[in-house]
Amino acid sequence: MQVKHEWRKKEKVIYLPKNCPEIIDVPSFKFITIKGEGSPAESSFANSVSALYSLAYTIKMMPKKMDTPPNGYFDFTVYPLEGVWDINDEAKANFTGVISKDDFVYKLMIRQPDFVNESFFKEMLDIAMEKKKSPLLEQLYFEQSSEGLCVQMLHLGPFEDEPESFKVMEEFAKSENLIRISKAHREVYLSDTRKVAPEKLKTVLRFQAKRS
Repeated sequence: MQVKHEWRKKEKVIYLPKNCPEIIDVPSFKFITIKGEGSPAESSFANSVSALYSLAYTIKMMPKKMDTPPNGYFDFTVYPLEGVWDINDEAKANFTGVISKDDFVYKLMIRQPDFVNESFFKEMLDIAMEKKKSPLLEQLYFEQSSEGLCVQMLHLGPFEDEPESFKVMEEFAKSENLIRISKAHREVYLSDTRKVAPEKLKTVLRFQAKRS
């Protein structure tokens, strides 16, 4: 009997760091992805997340119903939501030290297991679009990317307190002769904000770095 792949048990190095900075080399992974901009409080953000999960669960469940599952198929736990965050070019050009949430640009994504490829993604997307009439499903795309050398840590608490954790991470990077490549960063959401109080949220923070 095949054992379900559970990322919380099998990939702790990637997804369950400690509440202190560490160096990690993140390999290439496959993702379903959608881009957006503006405050995460806007409905477009929640709708983007909903579209991603709709497809993610289609990819998880449909192979169990297929006469011939995709090559290399195995059962798995759906990976957590991730987001790569930055600010738009206008905000960068006129930066005053204060960031407005309205200036955010982001890329939301959910990692996919190795058996998922471009053609299987398109097949599952068509099925998801038949079941859920969401225009945002049309904006989802498939990509493979590698972060490479990074600094990461587990942030405990509200999203608004993340700058404190990033300050600790940057000081750690400096002590390790690392330079942060850009202010863009990745967040991996381990908590469900609908069920967990802000002070108890768990979020993996990660930024790319290079040797000085």
